[in-house]
Amino acid sequence: MDLHLTLDRSAGRLAAQVADGLRDLVRRGALGPGHRLPSTRDLAGDLKVSRGVIVTAYEQLVAEGFLVSRQGDGTRVARTVTPPRPAAPAGAAHRRAVRLAAATEAEPIDPPGIAYDLRPGKPDLTSFPRERWAATMREVLRDLPYAELNYPDPAGTRRLRTELAAYLARVRAAVATPETVVVTAGVAHVLATVPRILREEGHRLLAVEDPLAHQQLPMLRATGVRTVGIPVDEEGIDVTALARTRARALLVTPAHQFPTGVVLSPRRRAALVEWARAVDAVIIEDDYDGEFRYDRDPVGCLQGLAPERVVLAGSVSKALSPALRLGWVAAPPWLAVRMRAARALYDLGSSALDQQVLARLIATGGYDRHLRGMRRRYRDRRDAFATALTRRLPQVRVHGVSAGLHAYVELPAGTDETDVVARAAALGVAVQGVAPMRVRHPGPPAIVIGYARLPEHRLAEAVDLLAQALSPDRPK
Repeated sequence: MDLHLTLDRSAGRLAAQVADGLRDLVRRGALGPGHRLPSTRDLAGDLKVSRGVIVTAYEQLVAEGFLVSRQGDGTRVARTVTPPRPAAPAGAAHRRAVRLAAATEAEPIDPPGIAYDLRPGKPDLTSFPRERWAATMREVLRDLPYAELNYPDPAGTRRLRTELAAYLARVRAAVATPETVVVTAGVAHVLATVPRILREEGHRLLAVEDPLAHQQLPMLRATGVRTVGIPVDEEGIDVTALARTRARALLVTPAHQFPTGVVLSPRRRAALVEWARAVDAVIIEDDYDGEFRYDRDPVGCLQGLAPERVVLAGSVSKALSPALRLGWVAAPPWLAVRMRAARALYDLGSSALDQQVLARLIATGGYDRHLRGMRRRYRDRRDAFATALTRRLPQVRVHGVSAGLHAYVELPAGTDETDVVARAAALGVAVQGVAPMRVRHPGPPAIVIGYARLPEHRLAEAVDLLAQALSPDRPK
């Protein structure tokens, strides 16, 4: 272990100076309990002093109880030394930081005591195509010119942007070119970047769907914009209510609204585009669950109707894995330029190698084949889940299962949503209540259930436990 010790040779008492320096490192926690110190010979050489100076300093600290020395184990910091507690910082800036940290704290990946994780937004991680991804990575490393190992274009590699533009046009009916596509680190990255750009352009108010994913509000507010919730009904966002606000920017999930699962109706789509053109608005379209549909015809993205107004955001987090941190936007040209500049300024872009792998998978059809397989798998799980709900919980109303990876389960009137979530957790089932997702408009008690991660038989077991949580006094 290298140590940073400063000696004043003109002051003399070098052994005492070494001991003082080591004592200070231990007290500050820079040398923790059990840490091994350099040998006396090595430290003497580093400090350019005689070995006797270091031996004397070590012996003094051993006598004081700071160090212990054993034959064959060297000299270590005593395990009885208590590391210092950091002083609690004060001030308004610290309090704001604490509030932000609490609001954005990630949920545990595997909550303790939970056997059935039905939290929404989580794909089947066991379905990640490890072998295909690894084989494609080997192909990329074999074929990629050395020049491509440099920093990538902050907007993304040209090859991936070209493949994404064609893919989004083919699958989502988007209007995109390589110049208007920017590669991102997922949709969350878009939500942390685009509102900041809009704020620089004079926007102060961002309309959002109510309810919406509770993790998004702190993220959006951290960009400096204020948010206003717009209610969602059976046709999607209420455009009439939106028009009554002063907002000229909107975040919307038209393909499969989270959490209600509503698909934005054709009538509302037209009204939304009309509103955007009338007030010179920008719409951020989160293409949530756009790839996964089961019982309805494909619905094109909103961006295809008004590419000059809509920023289409998507990612591979549900289709492949959130660990990749790969996403994209198809944006109006001016905003694509600003997004590229933001990436150049803040992080220099995403991994070029992962971008090349994804581009090759899209180009060879591997990505489409993987998605088709995942649709079949998720449809089977959706069917088993819906059947179990009908059998065990006939008193609930289920919405949004024609697409996506979650269901919006409306509970009977008067049900205490929070108690249901807590009782389910006590039985080993993790679900999410909708109340924390509401911005300002109240609604019926409901829970959101994700069914993507568990096989069919375990989904049935989880629903049996949910029935107990919802009716705890009913005989089992």
